[in-house]
Amino acid sequence: NVDIKKVLVCDAVDESCVALLKENGVQVDYKLKLPENELCKEVQNYDALIVRSDTKVTEKVLNAGAGKLKAVGRAGAGVDNINVDAATKNNVVVLNAPGGNSISACELTCLLIASLARPVCPAAESMKRGAWDRKLYAGSELYGKTLAVLGLGRIGREVGTRLGEFGMKVVGYDPITTAAQAKEAGIQKMELDEIWPLADYITVHTPLMPSTRNLVGTETLAKCKKGVKIINVARGGIVDEKALYEALESGQCGGAALDVFTEEPPKSEFLLNLIKHPKVVATPHLGASTKEAQIRVAVEIAEQFIALSGTSTTYKDYNGVINRNVLEHYQ
Repeated sequence: NVDIKKVLVCDAVDESCVALLKENGVQVDYKLKLPENELCKEVQNYDALIVRSDTKVTEKVLNAGAGKLKAVGRAGAGVDNINVDAATKNNVVVLNAPGGNSISACELTCLLIASLARPVCPAAESMKRGAWDRKLYAGSELYGKTLAVLGLGRIGREVGTRLGEFGMKVVGYDPITTAAQAKEAGIQKMELDEIWPLADYITVHTPLMPSTRNLVGTETLAKCKKGVKIINVARGGIVDEKALYEALESGQCGGAALDVFTEEPPKSEFLLNLIKHPKVVATPHLGASTKEAQIRVAVEIAEQFIALSGTSTTYKDYNGVINRNVLEHYQ
């Protein structure tokens, strides 16, 4: 068992996480957004850390905690801000809450797709300015259009199910999900090369890794229908932002909805220009920003810490562990 008695919360998480840990005899301290050098000092006093996106658990931090730190939990999906290799070398279990954000991210994706079909955002803005431009904000129906979902994990499948109900034809690609699993969500599984020329809308739901970086880029956009619309609520970098800007300017891309960026918050002049583009709907990484998702991910981390400790008959699952080989060290 991984004996977790003292936990340091490094980023603001829902109170339900802390309450559940305390109920199970775990001491919890809050020290939010510590700089790296201070976190290096603190980490030596704790069995586990809980982070969201702000705190970076670097190699330096993990080396500083060597011999004491046993686990790092990320209250969210993905572990981009944790150096998993360094954690593994130091026998630190890394875990996340993969399912907690799924519905929230899925719903935001669906809303952004709808906002590309019907220009609700600029229309609402124009009304606040006192205008009444009905012709200017005419849109198109989603019904009968083809949606391509790239990445058929939890979120991709949930998106497919919902937009299938809107009467969209949903096709998708995933190297792991089977055609039968896709079909259950109403998605026709196809190869990428078959998908590009068919799609009216393309939404990405993959992790960011070498094989998915710039998955939607100059080459792939050129294979698409003229006016294709692109949605990214996954990770900045899956859509090549420079290629996207060029395609928006040429008309090859008819609109884009972006919740994630290669730089967050975006500061470079190029990204700020992309965000200001009249055909872009941009949101500040809101995929998991709902009350429900924040409770869910926080509780999922607490439950997994308790399960790893082996002190509870109620909590026994730790499905969010990324580096499972480290668990052998604690057997």
